[in-house]
Amino acid sequence: QVQLVESGGGLVQAGGSLRLSCAASGIIFNVYTMGWYRQAPGKQRELVASIRSDEDTNYSDSVKGRFTISRFNAKNTVYLQMNSLKPEDTAVYYCNALRNPFVRPFWGQGTQVTVSS
Repeated sequence: QVQLVESGGGLVQAGGSLRLSCAASGIIFNVYTMGWYRQAPGKQRELVASIRSDEDTNYSDSVKGRFTISRFNAKNTVYLQMNSLKPEDTAVYYCNALRNPFVRPFWGQGTQVTVSS
């Protein structure tokens, strides 16, 4: 079955960095668009960044210039490098795998990121 397993979350001070990883299994990884979403308490889940199979990337305005998404197809893994973290980046971060817009995506279980001021 399909599994997306996130890791790398934790507690960091404002201005610090974290790198999230998402290891995928059960899918042909290199044809999927991979994404990172986040959900803060009381807020809707929002797209943070995505990377297509051709490595074209997309970022939310709130993280542009601070976060970098990348993928390593040989390891079926997608990364999110987060720099200059702010308290408002505090959320549960979820990995997402989307084959195309007409099928449901797969989701990971989430990893908590907490940024203290």
